[in-house]
Amino acid sequence: MLRYFGCVLALLASAAVQAAAGGDFIAGVFTPARAAPDFSLRGSDGNTLQLGHYRGNVVLLAFGYTSCHEVCPVTLSLLAQARRKLGAAAADVQVVYVTVDPERDDAARMHQFLALFDRSFMGATGQPAELAGVRKAYGITATRHATAEGYVIAHSSFVYLIDRQGLLRALMPFGHGVDDFVHDLKLLLAQ
Repeated sequence: MLRYFGCVLALLASAAVQAAAGGDFIAGVFTPARAAPDFSLRGSDGNTLQLGHYRGNVVLLAFGYTSCHEVCPVTLSLLAQARRKLGAAAADVQVVYVTVDPERDDAARMHQFLALFDRSFMGATGQPAELAGVRKAYGITATRHATAEGYVIAHSSFVYLIDRQGLLRALMPFGHGVDDFVHDLKLLLAQ
């Protein structure tokens, strides 16, 4: 019996250490933090976009597409509002938005779309096989559904929080507000 309680106490202590390691993030924490899979795609500025190029900044990585009329605009609007609330510290935060719709989302279209939210946002596009590899590395699902107007894409709608060292630190699910992003970004920026 005493041995049983010892095991329970060890499990509880381990859970407390993992919770403390999260640093009171609102988003779900990766414990332990691990390297964000790097990728090289075409950026919305027409140049090569490599995730590793943003080391030294906090990166918010999201997946979506420019023809999305529901989740994507809400997410991008929240990220833009969070950057504004950070004031001067926003200079150290980079939003990277990877398309799940390479058929329609070329660099120019992504640039125009993202500029509606924040001119600093970078979009990433590429060949379908390249993008499928990036989605697989991040566990992103994207399923095309035919509609009378063409098609829509149902896709994962969370945002990865990547620290200055390029480590995946947290995952913010859809539905969180601006203040939740600001809170977690401040924690990462202070490190």
